[in-house]
Amino acid sequence: MESSENNKNQKLVDSAREGIGKVGQEGESVRREKATFGAGCFWGVQAAFDKIKGVVSTVVGYAGGIVKDPSYEAVCSGQTGHAEVVQIEYDSAELSYEDLLDVFWQIHDPTTLNRQGPDIGTQYRSVIFFHSPEQETTAKASKKELEDSGKFTADIVTEIAPAAAFYRAEEYHQDYLKKHPYRSCGL
Repeated sequence: MESSENNKNQKLVDSAREGIGKVGQEGESVRREKATFGAGCFWGVQAAFDKIKGVVSTVVGYAGGIVKDPSYEAVCSGQTGHAEVVQIEYDSAELSYEDLLDVFWQIHDPTTLNRQGPDIGTQYRSVIFFHSPEQETTAKASKKELEDSGKFTADIVTEIAPAAAFYRAEEYHQDYLKKHPYRSCGL
């Protein structure tokens, strides 16, 4: 059982990293739901989730702070309380929230507080913003399972909070790594 689960998780991660199977074929019935994750620089997070079969669309933006409609510069100042996040629209008939969480846990280090790679600040924190009580329960159970697995020696610092206002980032940040294929970020 554990081996088949590991294989499934690895296929999802491989799909995220290699770009296998973008969804939303015309004529298909799509049951759309939202998921919102912060895992460091939003460029890399968006690129990873864009490649998952079952993801309909992604948008980078800011969430979790106290300033209405912040700019990138304001978020980078660390004074807004916002995290860089990716809001994902996915087809729940094809991809589960658990599948998205599996990818989330594997594309970043959930044990580093306010940091991913070279990016440091509260805007780079590890956070799951849930959109329903079911997502909250699932996210907490997934975090607990990862903690109990012993995969990490340090504590998992990922915040799990209700989704509040989401502010779309400036257009030049949308699909940034597709527009600038020779750039990268800390993931």
